[in-house]
Amino acid sequence: MFLLCIFYTLTTQAQTPRVVDVPSRAGVTQRFLLLQPENAKAAVVLFAGGEGSIQISPDGIIAQGGNFLVRSRRLFAAQGLAVAVIDAPSDRQNLNQFRQTAEHVADLKATIAWLKQELKTPVWLVGTSRGTLSVGHIATQLAPADGGPDGIVLTSSVLADRRETSVPDMALARINVPVLVTHHRQDTCRVCHFNDLPRLTEKLKHLKKTETLLFDGGDNVGDACGARAYHGYNGIEAEVVTKIATWVKGN
Repeated sequence: MFLLCIFYTLTTQAQTPRVVDVPSRAGVTQRFLLLQPENAKAAVVLFAGGEGSIQISPDGIIAQGGNFLVRSRRLFAAQGLAVAVIDAPSDRQNLNQFRQTAEHVADLKATIAWLKQELKTPVWLVGTSRGTLSVGHIATQLAPADGGPDGIVLTSSVLADRRETSVPDMALARINVPVLVTHHRQDTCRVCHFNDLPRLTEKLKHLKKTETLLFDGGDNVGDACGARAYHGYNGIEAEVVTKIATWVKGN
């Protein structure tokens, strides 16, 4: 019984989320919330959509936690993946007009390096909606040998946008890591409309490892681009996360 109690305590401590602030640029730190299950097979860095700021407090409370990936973070950890939920860096309130900058790349390069040193696992970037603008751009700028991710997952990708470069319009030919694309067939968000998905999948045909997973069903609540619409896999989070995690662990 005593040994069982020790094991339970260690397991609980290993899975207790902790806040990490990684120095990334001069005078700047990149904050993320880390969930670290025992014997993690890989680490996933989760990028929220919208403004990209989830306001992680020093004690690990997330003020803006409704996003699909953010609210599903424990589901990823339950699949045996270490989870880093990324926030805006210390010198910014949000990621508006920042996701495709050299500074953002530097922040994530430092994050990836920290995770690889700490966890000794492959590191994947997973973005949803405007989070795919971060993930796609970083993957085009950093190969694994240069400190980039070992693979990426693009969920509810931005496919047609006037404000920033959409994912299909990035230099995707530079990417040479596994890429998983997921999308909801009923997603009618104006910048992520399902009908525009071929613009992205056609640009990924050069990859040795890529797949597109399509989903149906769930609940559609509020704005078509909102976190509780089909766009945010509302009501089918467990199914989506399980399939993403299975693909990541298999590649």
